[in-house]
Amino acid sequence: MRVPDFLIREIEAKDNEQMAQVVRDVIIELGAPKVGTAYEDKALEDLHAVYQKPRSIYYVVEYKGKVVGGGGVAQLDNFEGNTCELQKMYFLPVARGRGLGTEIINLCLTKAKEFGFEQCYLETLPYMKAAQKLYKKNGFTNIDGPMGNTCHYSCDVWMIKKL
Repeated sequence: MRVPDFLIREIEAKDNEQMAQVVRDVIIELGAPKVGTAYEDKALEDLHAVYQKPRSIYYVVEYKGKVVGGGGVAQLDNFEGNTCELQKMYFLPVARGRGLGTEIINLCLTKAKEFGFEQCYLETLPYMKAAQKLYKKNGFTNIDGPMGNTCHYSCDVWMIKKL
């Protein structure tokens, strides 16, 4: 599925600042806490470098030359199993409701399977209802507690999908 005027592509170094701003803007917009969430992740300063490690990839959504969203997948931190994490899925309002979230999830899960992961984990916040609906629509189910240690202790909705 292609959405007119929107381009999905792998992250490049030139996208770091814009994508960090998207994440922080969405967290503020939704009234999420800045601590214990992606807002304070050091990884935001150089997302491109973070996703150059093996078995990881990050996609950005570009609209009229500006990064307006993105999402990625990588090994779940501090977890021994063959589990990846769907990470940093954030979209500015202009990119929402257009099927771009589903497209990013599909790209990420396809890559996760290629990388050999057996399941995909994610964390979100209880009041991010639209995100939870999107994840459930794409086969994620709720679990009772966190896996690994992402340092996102403010995120207390945990979901998993077998690949």
